[in-house]
Amino acid sequence: MNKWIAGARPRTLPAAIAPVLVATSLAGSEANFAMAGLALVVSLALQVGVNYANDYSDGIKGTDDNRVGPTRLVASSLASAKSVKQAAFISFAVAAVVGLVLAQLTSLWLIAVGAAAIFAAWTYTGSKRPYGYLGLGEISVFLFFGLVATIGSYYVQTERLTWQSFVVAIPMGLLACALLAINNLRDRAQDELVGKRTLAVRLGDSGARKLFIGLLLIAHLVTIAIPAENTLLTLILLPQTIVIAKKVREGATGAALIPLLGKTGQLQLWFAVALSLALVLN
Repeated sequence: MNKWIAGARPRTLPAAIAPVLVATSLAGSEANFAMAGLALVVSLALQVGVNYANDYSDGIKGTDDNRVGPTRLVASSLASAKSVKQAAFISFAVAAVVGLVLAQLTSLWLIAVGAAAIFAAWTYTGSKRPYGYLGLGEISVFLFFGLVATIGSYYVQTERLTWQSFVVAIPMGLLACALLAINNLRDRAQDELVGKRTLAVRLGDSGARKLFIGLLLIAHLVTIAIPAENTLLTLILLPQTIVIAKKVREGATGAALIPLLGKTGQLQLWFAVALSLALVLN
């Protein structure tokens, strides 16, 4: 069982939790914790599903054979490609079933949104021309684990779309992108060798580091610019942000980036907590 937990890549799970937390706090007195719980299940299932799907697709293509980073089930022969693919499909099925419940309770338009999210999760590395190999992964992450996850979680609780839900979704998307950016920075050299043209490969080492640092700093700037009181609370995490950014700027590579990936996930989660507290106080 431990291999399946490792294969689910727990360090990336804050990207699924943070938007639901922020959306629920924004909902305030309208918050519906049952609906928020269902939204969290969908978000986590999609995150785990895309992690297993990437493990499967990269594993059968051989792009993970010399990977530095978290355990890859297929590439390390800890599990068969078939079983990892099944794990991905089971995760997507959980997201689909719970998503259908949410759609029935709120709006059937959510079915289309959910279908698009699952399609994007699978085709990131799993199609004949995976968009993750073209440097478009960050766009998808910003859209689905930022905007869709936050706004969707807010909508299923309030059945309203507001500009505020859009604004608070932006830093969630930027921090989710930062998780992918540091992951791709770690794998940049190997990805380039096997023809996986991630954004980190396209930008080069220096550009990829600047992108990562920029995502962290812009998330802070956008948050403190939100026209609401108390959002300055998020600045309490600026020292943590600076520590991570400094280590990346100074040239940490390969295995040295693995703990920074975990710290980036922690930063996103604590950032969501701080922003949520600010929204509740408002």
